[in-house]
Amino acid sequence: MDRIRITGGRPLNGIIPISGAKNAALPLMIASLLTEDTLVLDNVPRLADVALLQRILGNHGVDVMVPGRRAGEGEEAAQTLQLSARTIVDTTAPYDLVSRMRASFWVIGPLLGRMGEARVSLPGGCAIGTRPVDLHILALERLGAKIDIEAGDVVASAKRGLKGAEILFPKVSVGATHTALMAAVLADGETVIVNAAREPEIGDVAACLIKMGARIEGIGTSTLTIRGVGKLAGTRHAVLPDRIETGTYAMAVAMTGGDVLLEGARPELLKSALDVLAAAGAEIILTDQGIRVRRNGGAILPVEVTTAPFPAFPTDLQAQLMALMTRASGTSVITETIFENRFMHVQELARLGARIQLDGERATIEGVDKLKGAPVMATDLRASVSLVIGGLAAEGETTVHRVYHLDRGFERLEKKLSRCGADIERVSG
Repeated sequence: MDRIRITGGRPLNGIIPISGAKNAALPLMIASLLTEDTLVLDNVPRLADVALLQRILGNHGVDVMVPGRRAGEGEEAAQTLQLSARTIVDTTAPYDLVSRMRASFWVIGPLLGRMGEARVSLPGGCAIGTRPVDLHILALERLGAKIDIEAGDVVASAKRGLKGAEILFPKVSVGATHTALMAAVLADGETVIVNAAREPEIGDVAACLIKMGARIEGIGTSTLTIRGVGKLAGTRHAVLPDRIETGTYAMAVAMTGGDVLLEGARPELLKSALDVLAAAGAEIILTDQGIRVRRNGGAILPVEVTTAPFPAFPTDLQAQLMALMTRASGTSVITETIFENRFMHVQELARLGARIQLDGERATIEGVDKLKGAPVMATDLRASVSLVIGGLAAEGETTVHRVYHLDRGFERLEKKLSRCGADIERVSG
């Protein structure tokens, strides 16, 4: 099993190209189920989750082609996927595939909208809380689907097609918004989604659906209005840059010191996180090429942050911020309001010398003068990269085990960091 070995203490200097957003690429790939025509997606990151979703979509009959690199393109070039779901051969998404990645559950919306039926296993993914699918089911039932739970599968049917309706979510859910949106675009009549998630990845999917012929209003707001159409066409769409990867590398620079251009990053996608980094002592410079982050000699300052749905501070950057705050000159407080079990990285950061106290959803981090390298274990995607950030600043050697978590969401992480001066390598076996 691969692991990542880091010798800390080196500042980061250089350019890190930001990959396409995993959290947009996955639902965009799933949207290919909505049309008989070919959907071409550019700027798709090379990630384990993307490869797994290709297998899942192939199980439904989607033909996925990955054109080779053009002459002169290096390994850092983003990939293009051509997805063609001319014929849906199977409306079942089995446990052995869905259990490995939560987002794969979202196929239920397009399958139900296009085929009138779907059988999808209850999902798996990172162990950061229960994350039930009750809101997905609520949305589909409001659209007229009949839902049963059989042997761990959600069995949905709408033999006469889905019908437009008002869907009022009692709380914000990115996944449920994706499901409702993709189900509603082929439904008969008008659907209004109230208390919809406002994350940029929702907007990216909606923009692609509009290119395909969907009629959607309210993108970027908490109320989406969808007027169903009879069918959708193919299109070409580029995945937006990954705001979580952007924030992660920005925090790594703030942690180690140095000066890095996050090439292709878009500041409007993570304004809250950039504001927190500025408050923590990092210098944030917006350029035509992306976002430049630097910290040369100044102290890391403590902050108080509460995670919340977009546009507030994202839960997917909570672990990375906590790693940064372990070296702050004072006491920081992070409150996690999205997932009830997203502090599993705390004990591993403590192995590096961090001082963190937990009280329910609240973590109090007392900054220390230095961290010391140690073997640590990744527990989920975002937790694993927080350990990398800690290791980059720790004295001596840090070894991060179970890096398959990292490979689910970060493309060529060790190569991007090593090119900016980090002493980091992947060790196999």
